Amino acid sequence: MRRPRPAQKSPENGKRAPLAGRPFLVYTFLEQSKRRCAVKSKKKSWPARLAAVAFWLALWQWAAVAVGQEVFLVSPIRAAGTLLQLLPTGDFWARVAFSSGRILLGFGLGALCSVALAVGARLSRTVELLLDPVMQLVKATPVASFVILALVWVRGKDLSILISFLMAVPVLYSAVRTGIQSTDVQLLEMARVFRLPAGRRLRAIWLPAVLPAFREGCRTALGLCWKSGVAAEVIGLPDGSIGDALYRAKITLSTGDLFAWTFVIICLSALFERAFLALLGLAVRRVCGEGEP
Repeated sequence: MRRPRPAQKSPENGKRAPLAGRPFLVYTFLEQSKRRCAVKSKKKSWPARLAAVAFWLALWQWAAVAVGQEVFLVSPIRAAGTLLQLLPTGDFWARVAFSSGRILLGFGLGALCSVALAVGARLSRTVELLLDPVMQLVKATPVASFVILALVWVRGKDLSILISFLMAVPVLYSAVRTGIQSTDVQLLEMARVFRLPAGRRLRAIWLPAVLPAFREGCRTALGLCWKSGVAAEVIGLPDGSIGDALYRAKITLSTGDLFAWTFVIICLSALFERAFLALLGLAVRRVCGEGEP
């Protein structure tokens, strides 16, 4: 005759056993937090996108033919020809390097500063209260006002660094703050109970919560930095910049050059955005342990 199994003891008052008795839950929590670091890419319909681009290029060509004045509207074929003439010149690449370096430097400094300020606001309520009106003021002030004021403080060639910095800080500060506030309280409590090292808490809890919001903030901030940085160059007119080339094309009524440089700005913004986000995604996977056995 089979002996009956001994009755299992149930927790008192219907509650689960304490977490300390279930070490495998710690592993489960941390593995789930790892997965949240993974960046999911949406499938893109490239044929549909190319068809949309072709449609707008055809419409642009038709409008240019209808206007019949290149001073007012140049055709895409003419703009492409002007761009092909600019590409082999050393002046073109010197201007691209000049503007790209300064705008990206301003963005990088803004990213570092925004992370530090967001962490400070998380640790101190006083810091948060002091920073909130400043961030709202920076976001509400027009770029042109900042540019004109900044011309009093910095040289024209450094103007795009300051403006890009000012545009990046409030966006990334808000993004990091959102990520910090979305951190799972239960995971933080579990880490405190089990006395996880600070580095492990950062990798398993804080980074998975902050990095997705930071990534989206960078996507927005990079576009703002390029638009505001070039606008600052158009006003400040530093020699050897893309903004200076745009201004020269405008005063000489070289509409082909104007469209060509505008296309270059769009391409540079998209290129650096994709490159930075790809590097950020790689860093996320390395820091959060994705792909580890």
